[in-house]
Amino acid sequence: MAENESSRLLPYQDPRDTFGPDQIEELRREENKQIRRDRARLILWLILAIILTSSAIAFTYFFARVSLGKSRNVIMMVSDGFGPASETFARTYYQYINNMTEGYMTPLDEILIGSSRTRSSSSYVSDSAAGATAFACALKTYNNAVGVDQNGIPCGTMLTGIVVTTRATDATPGSFSSHVTSRFQEGEIAKQQIGDYVLGRQVDLLMGGGRCHFLPNTTDDGCRTDQRDLLQEGLSTYGWKNVMSNRQEFQALNATDTGIPLPAIGLFSKLDMSFEMDRDKEAQPSLSEMAAAALKSLQLNAGTNQGFFLLIEGSRIDVAAHSNDPAAHVNEILEYHRTVELVRAFVAENTDTLLISTSDHETGGFTVGFQPDPTVYPEYQWKPEVLTRAKSSTEVLANKLWGFPSDRIDVGRRDKFVRREILEQGLGITDPTQEEMHYLIFPKKTVVELSLYLGQMLSRRAWLGWTTPGHTGVDVNLYADGHADGFKSLHGNHENTDIGEALSAFLKVDLDLITWRLSKDTEKWFHPKAEVSSNLDNYHHQKTGN
Repeated sequence: MAENESSRLLPYQDPRDTFGPDQIEELRREENKQIRRDRARLILWLILAIILTSSAIAFTYFFARVSLGKSRNVIMMVSDGFGPASETFARTYYQYINNMTEGYMTPLDEILIGSSRTRSSSSYVSDSAAGATAFACALKTYNNAVGVDQNGIPCGTMLTGIVVTTRATDATPGSFSSHVTSRFQEGEIAKQQIGDYVLGRQVDLLMGGGRCHFLPNTTDDGCRTDQRDLLQEGLSTYGWKNVMSNRQEFQALNATDTGIPLPAIGLFSKLDMSFEMDRDKEAQPSLSEMAAAALKSLQLNAGTNQGFFLLIEGSRIDVAAHSNDPAAHVNEILEYHRTVELVRAFVAENTDTLLISTSDHETGGFTVGFQPDPTVYPEYQWKPEVLTRAKSSTEVLANKLWGFPSDRIDVGRRDKFVRREILEQGLGITDPTQEEMHYLIFPKKTVVELSLYLGQMLSRRAWLGWTTPGHTGVDVNLYADGHADGFKSLHGNHENTDIGEALSAFLKVDLDLITWRLSKDTEKWFHPKAEVSSNLDNYHHQKTGN
């Protein structure tokens, strides 16, 4: 046998079989050293894995504060209750009041990329809580669920800042910043938003309405039944630096070179903020003003490689649609358009930023065109000029009418009040029918019923239609701008959960890890049935006329 063949090893042979005793001992010593080195590496890797796991968790709920490489920003804009017909409506109304041609494109028209399906796990027609949780947690859940899955278990979310015009504790902002089994647990939502739960304070900037749920009911603006003053606790215990309650305080803090010092909370009304058409410009900032301030502050107060996730909601678009109020609805949409325009300008200057805009659902079953008399051949039109004469929302007018005495002895006085102050001065209606006047003069009705009736009066005259004061199950438009990697998977028609998945992928956030962290010690912080606010404002105020 040749030498090279005799030295070849069989598969089961050990090369040490050919060495002498001294060489074998030396090999054994080297092998033991290698084993010790391998064990040391294994221990090191285990320690590193623990550190990285903890860091990954930290990245998820402090996701933008310590980032790997270049920071990324997400601006998630939610146009609550805003369906495709409402975009057409606002565009044509804007064209009318500005004498523009048919080629005009709104700030949203220019960035349309597809549509989103809105069903929840419990219904083909979603509510805002389930819709927002789909964006925040990237999963389907039941109607009324806030930051929890369909089994009522807290799910990981993403957030740094909130700008809304309803209560800051309402369903959409709540779903990004808290975890409760019912949207009506607004007192619990407020508690978690200031930092009183397992993850501590996760919100750097919170602006909107809803002081009620942060203050005890022994104060003028409070409705908490547990007597906690969360605003004071936020300053003393949870690291908040500033609390704003009016426009003057907002402007003073925003005037600094780096914007509002963070963390900061601004609650500019007891409950929801005013509709844009009713807003006292000396008392409350607008949605676009708050959004501009938030972008400035979050960007300029960020550290090295720190990004942000900002939620901006056109909240009251939905509330106007619940009242079937076309004038308030269109003015809320136009303010949302102004906000989109300034956000897009920010995105254009910051290429590491992704903008997504969509709706949680459609509200009202709104149609641009309505046939008042089905017995005659239809006219194909709607009348925007009717809406230009409306000066107040039907919500404001309904509250005003509800507060006016309904003394049957002095019917003439109430008739005059309704005709002049409610209809003519408020809505620009000068031709009420006998039936309409009878309904309004003897109103044993709630504020909600009065607001809805006034909205329908105005809509009929503008030839605009509504099928419901609630939500519908239609698909809604999906818009995107900025970093193309963030929305390349969203072109076309998608489930709303796909949006949440795209956002977490863009930020490299592992929502499962946040969910795992939330599951720790749930008995100490998670209160599925907690309710520490009076039920003042589920959707609307249910005052009943005298």
